[in-house]
Amino acid sequence: MLLDEISDVMLPEHDIETPHGVLHVTMRGVPKGNRPVILTYHDIGLNHKSCFNTLFNYEDMQEITQHFAVVHVDAPGQQEGAPPFPSGVNSVIGIGVGAGAYVLTRFALNNPSLVEGLVLINVDPCAEGWIDWAASKLSGWTSNLVDIVMAHHFSTDELTENQELIQTYRLHIAQDINQDNLALFCGSYHRRDLEIERPIVGLNEDTVNTLTCPALLVVGDTSPAVEAVVECNSRLNPTKTTLLKMADCGGLPQVVQPGKLAEAFKYFVQGMGYMPSAGMTRLARSRTTSSSSITSMESSRSRNNISSLLEGNVAGGGLDSQVAPQTMEVSC
Repeated sequence: MLLDEISDVMLPEHDIETPHGVLHVTMRGVPKGNRPVILTYHDIGLNHKSCFNTLFNYEDMQEITQHFAVVHVDAPGQQEGAPPFPSGVNSVIGIGVGAGAYVLTRFALNNPSLVEGLVLINVDPCAEGWIDWAASKLSGWTSNLVDIVMAHHFSTDELTENQELIQTYRLHIAQDINQDNLALFCGSYHRRDLEIERPIVGLNEDTVNTLTCPALLVVGDTSPAVEAVVECNSRLNPTKTTLLKMADCGGLPQVVQPGKLAEAFKYFVQGMGYMPSAGMTRLARSRTTSSSSITSMESSRSRNNISSLLEGNVAGGGLDSQVAPQTMEVSC
């Protein structure tokens, strides 16, 4: 049951006071030497458990977290008391969904030396009042806040076809999330445009406002966020960015396809130079494909190898990665 996956083991928790409110932080493991910490930030209407537990409890993801500590950040609520932030965090690899992806992107733009890589699920770089956007997806203003949040996460088809998933998250958003806090979170989510610009390689890479770290953009092919993610991809450095479009997947790829996302994340961090000796994931081992589909990690220090390792198809086949974004269509 999905509800069982949302439950969590007891992990060290901290309330961190900031100038903008108290952040509830949950730690998995301890920082390991000079390695970055995986930092997650959830989307609207969710918390770190409902947003990320399915992914991080997945077998292949647990292999990855043996090599990295994980810090899950929950958006400001009503927690009080602020013990010191856990020491030893020098840099992070961020995983954000929706609003969390936007927050982590802005954090990386403002603090590039602290962020080694970003996995951005359903990220939207454009200036837009979220309530206005969500309401426009529904018929009139008669819908309640839960309906608006559900439309943010799921496409119209998902809302009618995947009843178990929809019912699980509708109940979670309505019953487990403090509705006053949820309304405040929604009201605060009036995005400023990230004002990022695709650099011209060899000309203005050091002067334009853009991400300097590797980025993996992820979106389900039926997600309401497809257009926004494609727009974000068009604004980022194509030599450091991969767009992973997951087939047969909607607004919560980390919940619906945790194995595919864990596999992509593993090869993403291997491309950054971590976990070089780790073996294939369970999904990769189970495939009955030719050996040519699996390339050696000795030569996988770029985003292009994620494509071959996930057996994806690159949209636009012969396009040069220097001048065009790359899209992987992953069969799920």
